Amino acid sequence: MRLTKMVMLASAAALALTSGAALAQDVAREDTVIFDLDRTIKDPGNFNWFTSGTKRQHGAHQAMWEPLFILNYETGNLDPWLGTAFEPNGDFTEWTLSIREGVEWSDGEAFNADDVVFTVNMALGNEELSQREAATIRGQVAMVEKIDDLTVKFTLQNPNPRFHVENFGVRIFGSFLIMPEHIWSEVEDPATFAFAEPIGTGPYTFTSAATNRAIWDRNDNWWGAKTGFMDLPEPLRLIWLETGGEESRAQLMASNQIDAAQNVTIGTFEAIQARNPNVIAWHNGYPYAWPDPCARQLEINTTVAPWDDANMRKAVAHIIDRNQIVNVAYEGTTVASQTMFAQYGSMAPFIDAVVEAGYGLPASADVAAGQALIEAAGYSMGSDGIYEKDGEDLSVDIHVNSASTEYTRTIDVVVEQLNRAGIAARSVPVENGVFWGEVLPFGAYEMSYSWLSCSSVNEPWASMTRYTNHSVVPVGERSPGFNNTARWNSDAAAAYTAIVDEMGGLGMGDPAIPAMVAEAYQYLDAEMPFIPLVQAAKLLPYNTTYWTGWPTVENNYNHPAFWWNHTHQIIHNLEKAE
Repeated sequence: MRLTKMVMLASAAALALTSGAALAQDVAREDTVIFDLDRTIKDPGNFNWFTSGTKRQHGAHQAMWEPLFILNYETGNLDPWLGTAFEPNGDFTEWTLSIREGVEWSDGEAFNADDVVFTVNMALGNEELSQREAATIRGQVAMVEKIDDLTVKFTLQNPNPRFHVENFGVRIFGSFLIMPEHIWSEVEDPATFAFAEPIGTGPYTFTSAATNRAIWDRNDNWWGAKTGFMDLPEPLRLIWLETGGEESRAQLMASNQIDAAQNVTIGTFEAIQARNPNVIAWHNGYPYAWPDPCARQLEINTTVAPWDDANMRKAVAHIIDRNQIVNVAYEGTTVASQTMFAQYGSMAPFIDAVVEAGYGLPASADVAAGQALIEAAGYSMGSDGIYEKDGEDLSVDIHVNSASTEYTRTIDVVVEQLNRAGIAARSVPVENGVFWGEVLPFGAYEMSYSWLSCSSVNEPWASMTRYTNHSVVPVGERSPGFNNTARWNSDAAAAYTAIVDEMGGLGMGDPAIPAMVAEAYQYLDAEMPFIPLVQAAKLLPYNTTYWTGWPTVENNYNHPAFWWNHTHQIIHNLEKAE
C-alpha cells in the first residue's frame, strides 16, 4: 500500500486532531501521547462503565480508573496497584483484600474499603448494571464486608481459586472498577447516572471529549507520587483520537500525528516504516505482531457424520498445514499453534507439558497419515480426486464469519488443503450476527472457524473447562457461553471432564497442574473436537519519535494492548525521546 494514496483518506482524522489541538494548545506535541481509538464515542458525556457502550476505552480505564491488580502476561503474577494483597482461605470461599495506604481520588478524598464495599454492593443489588464485570460479581459474590479502612473480605457463593484474577486483575481487557462512594452514594439510579464529571485515582484527569476524541491531563497532585508508590508519568497530556480506519491511521502514524495505532496489515506496517523508521512493533522482525488471547481454531460438530468419528477429525488435523496458513493467510505475521493455548510466557509450563507428553501439534501437514485414516474408515479415492463411500463424496461445509478478511482468508487456505487431500470442502461465509447468534451457539455447522478456546492467559483451566461435558446441550439448543459448541460428549470427554474439574479446585500455581493438563490433553488429542490452527495476530505500530518505552518482546514488562485497563503500566514506562 502506498501512503501517498492515503493522504486524502486521512484528512478527516487529521482535522479531528487539529481541532483537538486547538483545545489543547497549551501542551506541546512532544509532551502529548496520542492513542488511536478504533470507534466513535457515541455518548461523550457518559462515563457510567456499568452499562453497555463505549464508556472507558477512550482513556477512562487507561488513565483515570486504576485497577486493584494487573496480571503480567509474561510472568503470570498479579502486579499490585491499588491493592497490595488478595489472600484466600483454605477452601477458596473467602478472599481478603488489602488496600494500599495513601490512595486518593483526584478530588482529595481517600480511597478505602468503603469505596470497594459500596461499589460491589451496588453491583450486587442492581441487575440493570449489565456490563460483564458487574454480572460476574453478581454471579460469584455472596457478601462483601469492611474489616477496617484498608481491608475487605469477600464471601463467595462457591469456591473459586481464580476469583482475584477473574474480577480484579485485568485478565482480559478490563476489571471490576471501583467508584467513589462519596459521589455514587448520592445517585438515585446508578443505571442511568452518566457520571459526566468523572473522577478516578489515576494520574490523569478528564479534560474534554467529543465523538472523535477524548483528552486527559496530568494531575501533578497524584497520590502515587506523593506516597512514593511511583513517579509521575512523563506525558503531560493524553489524547485518544478516532482515526477512521487503517489507511488514515497509517498516514497519521507515518507523519507523527499519533503515537500508538490499532491493528494494521503487514503491507500497511511496512509502508509506514518505509516513511517513518521510528515506528516499531512487538517483534522487531517477522512475525512483528503480538498474539492476542484468542488463538484461532477449527471447531468440529461431533454429532454430524462422518465427523462424529474421532479418526475422521484426526484425519483433518493431519491434513491441515499450519505453516501455509501463517504464510498465506497471515503473510508471516503469526505462528502456528502447538496447543489450544495462547503462547505467552505465563502459559509456557502448561504448553511444554502437553508438547513433552507428545500431544503438541506439528506446524506442517502429514497428508498421507490423514488419508490413511480416511481410507481406514471405508473411503476410496474417486477419479475426480475426491474420496467417496457408498456413492457419496466426502464433503464438508465450513462456516466462517465474513466480518474480517483474516477469517475468510484462513478458511480459504484450509478449504484448498482439504480439497487437495480428497475432501470436497466449501467455505460458507455468514454475516457476523448470524455467525455468533445462530451458527455457533446452536451447533448449526459441520465445521466452523473461531476462537472458542479463548480464556486462558496465565493458567489452563479457564480454556480447558470450556470443553467439559457439563456444557453439552442438543443441537438446536443454545450452548451456554459458547462452551462446547462441538457437543463433545464421549467417554473420552467424560474422562477429560473429571480431570479438568479436579484441576479447577486447585489453587493457581499448584505444582500438580502441568501434569494434569497433559493427562487431560491426551483425550483432546485422541478425539479432536476442535483443531488448533494459529495464534491470533495484532500488529500494533508504536511511534518512537516523541516517546520510547513501548512494550516489545525485548521490553516485555507487559503486553501491548493499549485499549486495556493495564495501559497504566505502558504510560508509566513511557519516556521522552532524546
